[in-house]
Amino acid sequence: MENLVSTEWLAAELGKPDLMVFDTTKYLPNEPHDGKAKYAEAHVPGADYFDIDLIADPEATLPHMIPTAARFEKLMGLLGVSNGARLVFYDQKGLASAARGWWLMRLFGHHQAAVLDGGLPKWLKEGRPTEAGPPPGRDPAQFTADFQAELVRGIGDVKRIVRQGGGGALILDARSKGRFDGTAAEPRPGLPSGHMPGAANVPYSELLRPDQTMLDPAALRDRFTAAGVTMERPVVTSCGTGVTACILSLGLVQAGFPEPAVYDGSWTEWAGRPETPKVHG
Repeated sequence: MENLVSTEWLAAELGKPDLMVFDTTKYLPNEPHDGKAKYAEAHVPGADYFDIDLIADPEATLPHMIPTAARFEKLMGLLGVSNGARLVFYDQKGLASAARGWWLMRLFGHHQAAVLDGGLPKWLKEGRPTEAGPPPGRDPAQFTADFQAELVRGIGDVKRIVRQGGGGALILDARSKGRFDGTAAEPRPGLPSGHMPGAANVPYSELLRPDQTMLDPAALRDRFTAAGVTMERPVVTSCGTGVTACILSLGLVQAGFPEPAVYDGSWTEWAGRPETPKVHG
């Protein structure tokens, strides 16, 4: 299964018994929308809602941090996901939060997962059908996780990377240039903007065309190479809370680079710690 699938592909595959589709929309705190409520208004036929705030560590003080393998297994099973299922994730904005679902599946060892290129906006623009209402009821399934620790990093890992400077991994930040430079406010009240020392900025929007589909592999390679990505140097992706960082991870995989790790706490964790260095400009 490809990591990125087209609306044409999904339309042809809809209804097959092993295929499951999920709306994975997560709006920012400064966006006046509720993903689950809008899902109930219109979603791809048969799609369920994948709540990244629920499929997370309920005891963490940071937003939607990764759950334990046991919790992930339980929640996937309740959604009816088995290890034999093929999964497609989309979101209501085009390509903003869907990659988080794709990455979570890979983190827990399930590679039969993809992101819908262009998401719901492209699906709707093409006049494809939708349905309304609550999530479909599915019989519980058995899901067994195979945690891939190399795909995630914590604050201790990132502190070491920052101390190593140019000799360590490259941190790629998916936030907008203004937030990265410290000239634009963060969407979370009280959180300063800026970036980690040594980080490079690749706003996730620069990986997308106007219709919210991802650039072709050659264009992605050019953009990442310009930011300092090489085949040899490990990459850690970051953003505000570990959601759009997953778009960079998807883009790097599409471009043919080694799969990076995601800094799960991202800037919200880093900026909220008094001991961590912050850079502006």
